[in-house]
Amino acid sequence: MKKVFALVLSVLLIGFLAACSGGQSASGTDGEDESASGEKVIKAGIGLNQDHPQYKGLLKFKEIVEEKTDGSITVDTYHSGQLGDDRSMTEALQLGTQEVVIPSTAPLANFVPEFSVFDIPFLFPNEQVADEVLAGDTAQGLLTKLEEQNLVGLAYWENGFRDLTNSERAVASIDDFDGLKIRTMENDLHLDAFKALGANPTPMAFTELFTALQQGTVDGQENPYATIYLEKFYEVQDHVSNTHHIYSPFVFLMSKSFFDGLSEEEQQIVKDAALEAGEHQRKLNREANEEYVQSLQDEGMTYTEISDENRQEMVDAVQPVIEEYKEDIGAETVDAIFEEVEQAQ
Repeated sequence: MKKVFALVLSVLLIGFLAACSGGQSASGTDGEDESASGEKVIKAGIGLNQDHPQYKGLLKFKEIVEEKTDGSITVDTYHSGQLGDDRSMTEALQLGTQEVVIPSTAPLANFVPEFSVFDIPFLFPNEQVADEVLAGDTAQGLLTKLEEQNLVGLAYWENGFRDLTNSERAVASIDDFDGLKIRTMENDLHLDAFKALGANPTPMAFTELFTALQQGTVDGQENPYATIYLEKFYEVQDHVSNTHHIYSPFVFLMSKSFFDGLSEEEQQIVKDAALEAGEHQRKLNREANEEYVQSLQDEGMTYTEISDENRQEMVDAVQPVIEEYKEDIGAETVDAIFEEVEQAQ
């Protein structure tokens, strides 16, 4: 009897060990044990879908890193909010459970308040000025502040100029904002700016937006043309206006704990890759926005051009909000950015 029991116990133990050895690695991509192979895995997530220039830029980053490291660092990419929204993914970087995310600057203001300077309405007149300012001392200095939050800012990418869509009416002037329920990001400056324009702003996670538009929970939203088209908002929105109310950069973030664990050579590779992929992403993004503004009209949306006079009324309306937030953002940062904008023009 004892021999039988011992035999059964041996069979069960062998089966248990076999089951354990056949499982997936932490990355979920294969059965190889990461710690045994010495391979480093970067989980990189974004909120936008696989057709967006942001994701194509992320694939470029993957290509460069894996080639330059001969595969000793692999990059697993996740789109469409598969790993969460921008804020939750940023928090995952802080905890060391995710390695890369590329959020807009608006949610980053919850971690470093000075990033709200890029949420000042009508700050940048065009993309060329934005490029010059983002490469300047003030913007680059903000990237270094992220280290205090266990984050490493490697580069600025581009979300682009944000424009308004809605299902109620064409918006050509400040009067047309009156009472519109507009989804915004979770950012107080955005909220108060839209209130100053007469709208009823509603913060909401991006992953919930399409359904909210479809069900009429909100009347409209604001995003660059590429996002509006690729997320198929034209299916649930009738009007688009080139408000260009905010130029929104992306920030390429890496977990500091992961970055610090890389060799100096690997750190330089990921830095260079983030910059090179960012240049590629900006080029794709600008081409896409030029194309998609026409595509939105082809899909049946009514396009409204904002005149210089009407845009100036909007600029004037939000000036008190800028003054109100100046100290919260950091007066020195605000003054420096405005000075760099003026020099770039």
